[in-house]
Amino acid sequence: MKVLIIANYDLGLYKFRKELIETLLQEGHEVVIALPYGELVDPLVEMGCQFIEITMERRGMNPIKDLGLMLQYHKLLKKVRPNKVITYTIKPNIYGGLISRWHKVPYYANITGLGTAFQREGILKRMITFLYKRALKKAQAVFFENGDNRATFLKHNIISSEQAIGLNGAGINLEEYPYMLMRLEEQLRFLFIGRIMKEKGIEEFFNVAKRIKKEYPYTEFEVVGPYEEDYKSKIEALEQAGIIHYYGYQTDVKPFIKSSHCFVLPSYHEGMANTLLEAAAIGRPLIVSDIPGCREAIDHNGYTVKVQDEEDLYNKIKMYIELDEDTKIVMGMQSRRYMEQKFDKRKIVQKTLDYVEA
Repeated sequence: MKVLIIANYDLGLYKFRKELIETLLQEGHEVVIALPYGELVDPLVEMGCQFIEITMERRGMNPIKDLGLMLQYHKLLKKVRPNKVITYTIKPNIYGGLISRWHKVPYYANITGLGTAFQREGILKRMITFLYKRALKKAQAVFFENGDNRATFLKHNIISSEQAIGLNGAGINLEEYPYMLMRLEEQLRFLFIGRIMKEKGIEEFFNVAKRIKKEYPYTEFEVVGPYEEDYKSKIEALEQAGIIHYYGYQTDVKPFIKSSHCFVLPSYHEGMANTLLEAAAIGRPLIVSDIPGCREAIDHNGYTVKVQDEEDLYNKIKMYIELDEDTKIVMGMQSRRYMEQKFDKRKIVQKTLDYVEA
């Protein structure tokens, strides 16, 4: 079987889907990946994938450029002639879905998050809803990383209940992210990993860090991730003031998680935050927004916070600081147990393959 995988970003495809791709290749399937080139395309090719470059803008909707993207996908399917198509993220799901439907090729979409379009009513939401209805009408299966996103699609009659398949996120490779006992030292480190942008709750994180550092000088606030918005000058000022430590984008986040004592993600919306699964697998307590894609990672291993609520975030971080050492360690151990029970990557890959290979 020839499987065409359409995505928008090499990092997400390699980091979160390589186990699925490995399994397809090991089972003798031919795998073609189509996405913009990035440095992580090369290891996927080394695994055995064929690569076809697609040019696209990941963000925004420009009718002319999006029409050009559809034309690229049309040529792609004519050239590859796949037996099955798997798509990830909004534009591949919509435009790849429309072209797969046109070519009458069985296709499988993955909803990794709803994005800002579904956060507020307006013409953009109506347009995205309309396009999704057309694109996914004939999809063999539509995979969701959390139940709330699935419910939203069903509420808007975008797909049928038979098409909607729930997954526990992308899952976590428990061997790649092994449990590491938390060592409680003189410094208590709170870690944020994610794109540096307002919708990840970075403003609330910064403001709370300022308040907590005044009361608990021995705390540290560490930030790992690339800029998506213009925060450079603000981060430099916070570093100079001794409020945070910023490490930029890192290809390997495990050393930062290992040295941390609590992972914090006050995001406004998520599909399923994979950084939470990574931190929890290593055995770190979590403080996260009470939203779909974050709350699913909590089970007696941390706290949820009201979205965009700086005061609640402050109170939950303070609560964690005041816990005794044994309780902190037990919470971290529960994080690992919960990942083993619910988010094992092998189970999620197999569930996906049960549909794709049917």
